[in-house]
Amino acid sequence: MKTEKAITRRDFIKGAAGIVLTTAIGSSLPSAGEAETRSRVVVVRDANVLGPQGEINSKVLQSMLDEAVRALTNKKDAQAGWKTLIKKSDIVGIKTNAWRQLPTPPELEQAIKQRVIEVGVAESNMSIDDKGVRNNPIFQSSTAIVNTRPLRTHHWAGTGTCLKNYIMFVPTPSEYHPDGCAELGKIWTLPVVKGKNRLNILAALTPQFYGRGANFFDRRYVWQYKGIIVGTDPVAVDAVGAELLRLKRIAHFSEDMALDVAPRHIQVADQKYKLGNSDLKKIDIVKIGWKEDILL
Repeated sequence: MKTEKAITRRDFIKGAAGIVLTTAIGSSLPSAGEAETRSRVVVVRDANVLGPQGEINSKVLQSMLDEAVRALTNKKDAQAGWKTLIKKSDIVGIKTNAWRQLPTPPELEQAIKQRVIEVGVAESNMSIDDKGVRNNPIFQSSTAIVNTRPLRTHHWAGTGTCLKNYIMFVPTPSEYHPDGCAELGKIWTLPVVKGKNRLNILAALTPQFYGRGANFFDRRYVWQYKGIIVGTDPVAVDAVGAELLRLKRIAHFSEDMALDVAPRHIQVADQKYKLGNSDLKKIDIVKIGWKEDILL
């Protein structure tokens, strides 16, 4: 796969909302909760990752993840890259997303698990979970979390992305719904997850770019982007993901059709909770692989 580096400079929300998002990673990986001057986000696409019926080619997806980690960590190969993210002694939770309409693909979960095992983490010190994380002993004693979910719009948060994915760590998720889920970043300061986030992976194989109403799902607004969006900065990853959905809405509707709420929680996570960069001018987007209709 070829690698191309580019920096996006588009506004994330136009009109009255006026929210500008941006992000990036320098040569060293940031410690959790600390925004670097710039953030790096890797977008990997492959035209062959989905078959004629939308089935996922697990080997291609594994290769995409490997390319993303290699480029993200500036290592010669994926195994060396994973070793900068996960230690053999870590207890690893893979935080997935089980929403039935558009779940994290099992093939992606297994690709992550395979590479964590190859680092040397015992399978008994690893778990893949979503709604059960509060009662899962691996997650409760974890030292490292890999955060992965599909990219989509969301009724309460504007976008369902990596920051939103940690909401299952709190006993009453609905308490974080007001004001466009603006306070989602607060969850990342809780002891159960603080300082543990090592990698964030948005599955953008078939993202949902538009929706209105709770639990909205309509295949007319799902498209085969055939990509993954990866970074150690969750705010930056979410900013890039949200921008991709915005650009797709413009391409589809010839305007940025309004969502139920603007995803302001991304900006709040940056400015209030200092979890990463939300300004697209500070994000270095590394693009690998298939470029057709990449949008970003």
